[in-house]
Amino acid sequence: MIYKEDCRFFRGDIPCKPNKSYGVHCEDCKYYKRSDGKILIIKLGAIGDVIRTTPLLHVFEKEFPNYEIWWLTLTPDVLPSSIDKILQFNLENILWLKELHFDWLINLDKDPHACSLALSISANKKSGFILKNGKPAPIDNIAEHKFYTGIFDDYSKNNTKSYLEEIFEILGWEFNGEEYILEKSNNYSFEIPNNGAKIIGLNTGCGARWSSRLWSEDNWAELIRLIQNHGYFPLLLGGEAEDKRNLSLHKRTNASYLGYFPLQKFISLLSNVDLLVTGVTMALHLGIGLKKKIVLFNNIFNPNEFELY
Repeated sequence: MIYKEDCRFFRGDIPCKPNKSYGVHCEDCKYYKRSDGKILIIKLGAIGDVIRTTPLLHVFEKEFPNYEIWWLTLTPDVLPSSIDKILQFNLENILWLKELHFDWLINLDKDPHACSLALSISANKKSGFILKNGKPAPIDNIAEHKFYTGIFDDYSKNNTKSYLEEIFEILGWEFNGEEYILEKSNNYSFEIPNNGAKIIGLNTGCGARWSSRLWSEDNWAELIRLIQNHGYFPLLLGGEAEDKRNLSLHKRTNASYLGYFPLQKFISLLSNVDLLVTGVTMALHLGIGLKKKIVLFNNIFNPNEFELY
């Protein structure tokens, strides 16, 4: 009996997908996909940042079709299943990664944890950011622009490049409108009593870090009444932090509020809206990934940062 450890499906510790699904063995497997190497992406950060990094996968698929793509993140649930290895940021996976060698390591986070890993994991080529003298630093000159936007406010405010233009540039590529990749679960359904009216999703939160982005409850209530008066159906959206506000708005305006949900269920709920009103939050990037029409509140960020397609 033989096994092909150079196959992209081969695991070594458990049966591979073709064996599980079709009962095939390596010697006669028509699903064999040779692996020419491994590429590791480190993008730990906020959910929205992880989602808006997925356009890179389009180019990897085109330029490196036989390479395994590995991705280390804090939020594995939002990444597409086409990625060969999606790794949760934890001690077990960090220890594993430090025993491996990659053809290309890409770290797009500038925090010390990610930069420390990028420095210590073995790779033929590294792009993005590592630690130098104990502090985050660009690996090369093409990562300097993105680095400067994080350490100089005036440089960031005058920046004319979008986030996607910046990260494509770090990898030596040009951004050509590649879209987000976001998978939606079919395991959830919602009874939304809109009676055929267009659904306008109202994402009322903004995240605790940037409270200046938060719109007042009175403003939301006024917007809801305008939406209702024009024959549209307002649907309040948010997480646990927005629950109290959304319950209050529901009582004041009778706008529909179905509650807050785990991430995949929230994505399914969001897929029902015809238009999304939101600040710069996770919901913005989910909406872009779902190809929704969006009204964006942005009062603090450089407007060039976002690709709204």
